[in-house]
Amino acid sequence: MQTPSPPESPGSPVSPGSLDAAARPEAERPVVLVVDDAPSSLGMLCDTLEASGYTVLVAADGEAALQRLELVVPDAILLDGLMPGLSGFETCRRIKANPALAHIPVLFMTGLSETAHVVEGFECGGVDYVVKPIRAQEVLARLHTHARNARITRMARDAVDVAGMGVVFVDTRGRIAWRSPQAALWLHALEDPVAPGLLPASIEPALAAGASMAIGTATGMRLSVRNLGAAALGETMLLFALQRDGGAGTTSARLADAALTPRETEVLSWLAKGKTNRDIGEILGTSPRTVNKHLEHIFEKLGVETRAAAAALASGQLA
Repeated sequence: MQTPSPPESPGSPVSPGSLDAAARPEAERPVVLVVDDAPSSLGMLCDTLEASGYTVLVAADGEAALQRLELVVPDAILLDGLMPGLSGFETCRRIKANPALAHIPVLFMTGLSETAHVVEGFECGGVDYVVKPIRAQEVLARLHTHARNARITRMARDAVDVAGMGVVFVDTRGRIAWRSPQAALWLHALEDPVAPGLLPASIEPALAAGASMAIGTATGMRLSVRNLGAAALGETMLLFALQRDGGAGTTSARLADAALTPRETEVLSWLAKGKTNRDIGEILGTSPRTVNKHLEHIFEKLGVETRAAAAALASGQLA
């Protein structure tokens, strides 16, 4: 039987997020999902998180966690490694397999510190782990760091894609080190036969220093590819962009070609106005889960992967 952690002393370090917790608006509070088959044993941890400026959601098993993720995308997940039914490790694999959720940092909570379990946690996509009994202040410090880094990465990724461009980093062996979601969609549209993780052969000429080229996709789009030179660790940065010959009309044509249904058009219209899934559901008389399903179809039809990119594409056409 595990013993509870001793109470934090009044002199314990205060986390950066706790300094303005009381004054922080609810909408700006980072969200953490805590998944444990015995959530009552984590009462002190949840109280500490709430007092430090987090909004805490709780799920008792892996399936319940996946259902919650259909309604809200948290800033971080604290996940018990061993649970009845769907284990924490398998739950993490399913989360990481979803492009819309893959960026969320997962921190494992486990009563086991054997190497095999630690390795499995990292292999399935976890970024860190803490051993039970939980020390609330330690978890808080780790959580703050990982949530902040993930948020910065997500904002940078969305900013690139909203600008109508995609970025790919290629290492010295021609392997893709990183790609933005929009770049991933365009690379897939090339349909070049290529080994997983390698740059398509049709793009290889762009690796020459100072190179710039144009290429067509299987869906009829024309892309420009520019070599922006060396980045960190000797990697080459390639910038992808759509060639827009028709100005604003190109965006209009892209929306028309997407063949959105009337309900999808309504959802996209409210998305462009900054509404959340819950807001859209209340307006259209449906559930947030149904709205999310519509958005999945919209993203696929528009060739984008983020809410911000879809809103940016639609904002000038559906307002």
